Amino acid sequence: MTASTRKQGSLMTNNYDSPAYFDLMTRYWQAANYLSVGQLYLRANPLLKRPLTASDVKFNPLGHWGTIAGQNFIYTHLNRLINKYDLNMFYIEGPGHGGQVMLSNAYLDGTYTETYPNITQDEAGMQVLFKQFSFPGGAASHANAQIPGSIHEGGELGYSLSHATGAILDNPDVIAATVIGDGESETGPLAASWFSNTFINPITDGAVLPIVDMNGYKISNPTILARKSDDDLRQYYAGMGWEPYFVEGDDAKTLNPIMAQTLDTMIEKIQQIQRQARAISDAGMPHWPVLILRTPKGWTGPKEWDGNKIEGSFRAHQIPIPVSRDHMEHADALVKWLESYHPEDLFDEHGTLKPELKALTPKGTRRMAANPITNVGGKVPLVLPDFRQYALPIGKRGQDVRQDMVIWSDYLRDLIRLNPHNFRVFGPDETMSNRLFGIFDASGRQWEEQITHSGYDEDMNAAGRIIDSQLSEHQAEGFLEGYTLTGRHGIFTSYEAFLRVVDSMLTQYFKWLREAAEQPWHRPYPSLNVVSTSTSFQQDHNGYTHMDPGVLTHLAEKKGQYIREYLPADANSLLAISPQVFSSENTINLLITSKQPRPQFYSIEEATVLARAGLKRIDWASNDDGVAPDIVIAAAGTEPNLESLAAIDLLHQHFPRLKMRFINVVDLLKLKKDDPRALDDETFDAYFTPDKPVLFAFHGYEDLIRAVFFDRHNRHLIVHGFREEGAITTPFDMRVLNHLDRFHLAKDVVLHLPQRLEASGDFIQLMDDTLQRHDAYIRETGEDLPEVRDWVWQPIK
Repeated sequence: MTASTRKQGSLMTNNYDSPAYFDLMTRYWQAANYLSVGQLYLRANPLLKRPLTASDVKFNPLGHWGTIAGQNFIYTHLNRLINKYDLNMFYIEGPGHGGQVMLSNAYLDGTYTETYPNITQDEAGMQVLFKQFSFPGGAASHANAQIPGSIHEGGELGYSLSHATGAILDNPDVIAATVIGDGESETGPLAASWFSNTFINPITDGAVLPIVDMNGYKISNPTILARKSDDDLRQYYAGMGWEPYFVEGDDAKTLNPIMAQTLDTMIEKIQQIQRQARAISDAGMPHWPVLILRTPKGWTGPKEWDGNKIEGSFRAHQIPIPVSRDHMEHADALVKWLESYHPEDLFDEHGTLKPELKALTPKGTRRMAANPITNVGGKVPLVLPDFRQYALPIGKRGQDVRQDMVIWSDYLRDLIRLNPHNFRVFGPDETMSNRLFGIFDASGRQWEEQITHSGYDEDMNAAGRIIDSQLSEHQAEGFLEGYTLTGRHGIFTSYEAFLRVVDSMLTQYFKWLREAAEQPWHRPYPSLNVVSTSTSFQQDHNGYTHMDPGVLTHLAEKKGQYIREYLPADANSLLAISPQVFSSENTINLLITSKQPRPQFYSIEEATVLARAGLKRIDWASNDDGVAPDIVIAAAGTEPNLESLAAIDLLHQHFPRLKMRFINVVDLLKLKKDDPRALDDETFDAYFTPDKPVLFAFHGYEDLIRAVFFDRHNRHLIVHGFREEGAITTPFDMRVLNHLDRFHLAKDVVLHLPQRLEASGDFIQLMDDTLQRHDAYIRETGEDLPEVRDWVWQPIK
């Protein structure tokens, strides 16, 4: 290249609004499209330097084509925006399976080769890129953690906008360019996420740039939004507080200047909103811009096939023409399609992107695939308060009745104060219900909509650390995921039953964690912290509909390296486990806690041991010193701990010579043999014995505990947990209905040890009579028996 040619190329690539620049953009877009089609079909001969043979084509081409060209068009224009405005921007791919978009563009800008040096930017590397796509041991057909620049699972429809919002909170210079499929827009979570603008503060947060990729079709149906007129869509988005812009067309040459001018206007609008808000320190409630881009599904692909329309129809969704290794009858159509992008004008003879096109990519960390935020950029460990400062003194065990979440909220209050820019609390309008009162001393709720000052709106301001004012578990979980995936920390609190609303999100997040951890280049994420505070065994007026502890089983089925399940029995135990929760990485931490008034049993010293070891033999509730126990009683959870201790009290009164060992379990999955942190068999047997009966009182479904013990030596297991029973009834009756109460527990111990216990029949009859009396009493008075309400722990030694 001569000096004059270099100078001319430089002028062309710096004049972002010139026809010459747009022509270069069209060629760059064609390069991305060429790579995207090649990944679908080819395993060799990537530049078509020789006639295509069967061995060049994949045995079973897999993947999706429908959204690809439209997204590549968007990506190309976002590169222009970054160059023109020097933007700190990254890309979130919402539409289904469009992995080639992020793969192709990361490859073109060099990030993919930097991440995977074997995939070089030449013909040999292009061949590897093509072969690996949707191929055993290769790359997935959707955006995932293996692709640099990605923080969003491309197959997880519905959460792109909530992830984007979480990512830009407390990141004032970042723009999340978020492409939303019109099919994705039909999901409940995505529809709810248009309210995310209510929580974006233009002073302290970055911005989301939503782009609705309106190509008209899903797998085999039209999309609803695409059938709406622009006027209807304008009212729809404006009514939710957005300012919609529209671009439509199917010819890149005429569309480029329109798209560029529209995006320029939108970026300048974002910058104006932020500049004005920051200048006057008034966040207001801005109307952020949103783009609705109408282009054909399967754009630039085959127009028709076998008499059916392809481009612009649902038939473009996956593999548009039937060519494979064993079916080469129509290979000429595939070659014609690939050659329509003119690869000879895009890549040199070595397969390297031509320099005038390479010049269009942003440089360094301005490349969207290399933006540090997409690889946990800016992560700072939390400054943790000393949990001992919040500890409750324990005098007579079980006589101090407190609410665990109220105590913990003071710890969280100071966690917020110590970490004012990288810790947040998320939830679906339940923070007060869950008794996290103390955190409001440190922060209000972030809220950008109108705030009335007549006393009806409480603890709301534009820059709060709490986001709980939208009644959507999907939004709260999505915000936390986006916040955590970009290196910050937080908690999501919810009623236990309604964690099941987002358990598919937790599944996808677990899979993301696992894939990311397997990449040596990927930095570890702060852990995702999910807190259940309104639990199954005390729902009072809500009853059976609000009872479902199944999230414990759901998460326990995943790879143990990435899952923690904590069931602290009281406030001190909850405090003691907090440092592990908030300093951990690459895990989902599930905390099952209590918001109800509960007796407090464990000193902070005991709680510290419980947190460190995960479980503990409770000496003051055991009388097997120096001898083998007759029975081991174990508990995991607040109510199971309380009822187990009450059962031990009953048993000791009636059978003082019965040798009992009581074990409180806080870190449940340490019992599971296939967990990487699991107790070895020798240690497990030291706690539970290899052959004595074990009665395990558990907060969740019983089969989880049976699975825990299945691979252990001791098979003499009796489990009492949630048995899918409930009603509008008293707190204690919830436990009775599920046989998790003290009377059923004590009765079952005696039933399993009749030969060891005198007068066992009399005791069983007493328990049955007491349960009958309980049933009659609550139906007469509406409250639990006095002996239940007034019970206090009596030392057994």
